[in-house]
Amino acid sequence: IGYPHGHLGFLSGEEEEALRSFKVFLEEKGYFKSSPPSHDDQTLLRFLRARKWAIHDAFQQFKDTEDWRERNQLDVLYDTIDLEAYEQARGLYPQWTGRRDKRGIPLYVFEIRHLESKTIAAYEKSAADARDSKAETDGSTPTKLLRLFALYENLTRFVQPMCTQLPDRDSAGAPITLSTNIVDVTGVSLRMFWNLKNHMQAASQLATAHYPETLDRIFIIGAPYFFSTVWGWIKRWFDPVTVSKIFILSASEVLPTLQSFIDIKNIPKQYGGELEFDYPGRPNLDPFLLDRATWANGHTAFPVGPMYWLPVEGGKEVECIAVGRKDNVERRERVCTLPVVYP
Repeated sequence: IGYPHGHLGFLSGEEEEALRSFKVFLEEKGYFKSSPPSHDDQTLLRFLRARKWAIHDAFQQFKDTEDWRERNQLDVLYDTIDLEAYEQARGLYPQWTGRRDKRGIPLYVFEIRHLESKTIAAYEKSAADARDSKAETDGSTPTKLLRLFALYENLTRFVQPMCTQLPDRDSAGAPITLSTNIVDVTGVSLRMFWNLKNHMQAASQLATAHYPETLDRIFIIGAPYFFSTVWGWIKRWFDPVTVSKIFILSASEVLPTLQSFIDIKNIPKQYGGELEFDYPGRPNLDPFLLDRATWANGHTAFPVGPMYWLPVEGGKEVECIAVGRKDNVERRERVCTLPVVYP
């Protein structure tokens, strides 16, 4: 049973009790403060769902993640990452289209053919030589992956919270903590898959470890005849629950399957829909979102780089703050506000 079951607002009695017990256990271990809460309930629930509601297992993964975040100063990284480095990384991973599926979950697209070995090599060299942010890191997590985690922070701190505040969805009583992904492998050779294996494996495994339960359905499009070999690798990079949500679509299945989950206006044109979106371009923002936002400081859309949402005094709005660094100068400016509909 998928979203919204197991999410806030749709918890069973046993799940409510597991969440309460988890908080008590975390507080006893020094990994959670209840007043004011150091972590929101939806974050804690991601770890519980990932570990099938087993509190000790969820604690181990949560502890490992919190320790890792502290060792790498993830909050400082996201606040101070160089905008050019951030944008360079953005072109090598799934992109938010600016749209959502029928449940209100953000829709991402990843076109693998853009990841040529020259592109990856240039990226890895620039990442190895770079000092991307003011974060002090543990030295064991490569810079190229720290850039990826800035993108994951963008998912969990910008895109998902924004989608949570858009009420035009069936389960508006549940926060959005997932993403829907179209992964396009059209025109990718076996050699290219092989060359990308380490790039994708490291990203997948660390994301599974530290950002559990952020992936929902994954639609693989354009799979070549040899894809069963590649699928054998991929299955080992993800947990079984995530693997069960991966759909490999034949050409004739693409549009009907996507349409059963995503409105035609939000499906990119290259997959039979109506949305103008070219990977790895800027998001084509949902008109509903554009209408609800009150833009500030000359903005009429979201700028490049990292952003997150903060509550505005009074509790009736949240504000989008753009952060990061350009030419070694940190930015921190309001982009827009949205009315609060959740909680």
